[in-house]
This record gives sequence, structure tokens and C-alpha cells, in this order.
Amino acid sequence: MLATPQNLLTLEQFLKLPETEPASEYINGEIIQKPMPKGKHNRLQFRLCDCINEIAESDRIASAFPELRCSFGVGEAPPEENRSLVPDVAVFQWSRIPFDADEEVPDDFLLVPDWTIEILSPQQSSNSVIAKLLYCLQHGSDLGWLIDPRDRSVLVFLRDRQPEVLRGEDTL
Repeated sequence: MLATPQNLLTLEQFLKLPETEPASEYINGEIIQKPMPKGKHNRLQFRLCDCINEIAESDRIASAFPELRCSFGVGEAPPEENRSLVPDVAVFQWSRIPFDADEEVPDDFLLVPDWTIEILSPQQSSNSVIAKLLYCLQHGSDLGWLIDPRDRSVLVFLRDRQPEVLRGEDTL
């Protein structure tokens, strides 16, 4: 990830900026652009969303969103605790999705995902991605996955438990 050298912004100022491609995230007052997803990453991301939604959406259990901006702490937390993250996959329990009056999903999600999934890209630091997952867990996420396509493993994070590495025939 690249940090943009500039004066620190507030989350409110960041949210008024135009979106970038690939997406930028707001962490500790800094703008950090995510790496451009490549073929393997992109396919895995969309397959995960499809699988989760195939099981969870029809019964209104949950919904998975690829590259959804999730901003939390807006106006209520110290600047160092405000974040605007774009997980590779953000999953929300159906009851927490802030549908509008027309039963449409809003553009702005001002809440932490229930389940945050990150797919490690070759140019990403695993520690910075783990830090994002831990931050989400500390602020209300129930589950975090860090998928490493290179060694085909999933590092599973649950609140108040040690992380666990799963691979091969292990059950997620």
C-alpha cells in the first residue's frame, strides 16, 4: 500500500474527496491507496461474494459486498480511531444493513462489517492487513479472514480468541 504524503485530513474531509481507482483507505489521518487487484485476487473475491450471497441472501441472513467502503467513528471518536476501509469483501448481517425507505442498499455504510475478508496481494504487507482486521474486530466485527492465495491458507480471526491458520481440507 502507498501512503500519500500530505497534511492529515479528518475523516469527514476524506469522505468528500473523489473515489480513486484502486480504492484509497483512511487510516490514522492518512490516505493509503490499496494495490490494484489482479486476476487471481479478483476472481477469488467475486467467487467468495457469490458463494456467501447464494447461501445467505435468499433467507435474508447476510449479504457480501466486494470493495465496499465502510466508514466508522464519523464525528464520534478521536481522529486516530476514525477509519474508512474498503475490505476486499465486507459481509453484513441482514438486520444490520441500513436499507433506505425504498428497501435499497445505501451508498454510504457508516458501520463496521460483521465479517471482514481480506485477500493478500503480493505487494501488501501482511502486518498492515492484519492490523485492519484486528481494528475491525476491536470495533464490532465478529469474524475476520486473511486469505493468502500463495500458500492457500486462511488466517481466521474471531473476537476474544487466538487466530487460527486453516489450509487444505480444514473446515472454515
